[in-house]
Amino acid sequence: MDIVQNSIVAGASQIGVEVDEDSAEDKLTITVTDNGCGMDKDTLARVCDPFTTGRTTRRVGLGIPLFKLAAEQTGGEFRIESEPGKGTRVCAVFGYSHIDRQPLGDMVSTMHQLITAHEMVDILYTHRVDGREFCLDTRQIKEILGGVSLAEHEVMVWLLEYLKENEASLYTNN
Repeated sequence: MDIVQNSIVAGASQIGVEVDEDSAEDKLTITVTDNGCGMDKDTLARVCDPFTTGRTTRRVGLGIPLFKLAAEQTGGEFRIESEPGKGTRVCAVFGYSHIDRQPLGDMVSTMHQLITAHEMVDILYTHRVDGREFCLDTRQIKEILGGVSLAEHEVMVWLLEYLKENEASLYTNN
């Protein structure tokens, strides 16, 4: 959530969130891409320092440094690429079965909250589990809704159920 919030603050109109759970390769890969303002080389070099932040309300930014640390503690790796005016790509690879890997968390609630709270941003969410895949593109949903808000109660209820059903299907062996 913190990494996606960074993208929103950077003015992104499109954000991709990819979660790839691959037990055979023993990897969990989380990638967030955006078309926000991007970062220059100097900022990019300092972004993993917790005392580097674009916030004005506090002087510490922990999202990226903690994400990097969490991946590296599992024998994984962390990469960030950015270009001014083009956007940013953050990728963390975790050791899937590593004892220090934190749980993935509630992706249904996280994505639901991001989508309904930031409906001006197009979110492309892809979740893969051992070859099974679920993709959600808010552009398609918005097109079907024809101008009805994603924050409309009935839409929010439907979206939550849609996310729940499709996420659950990733973990069943059919």
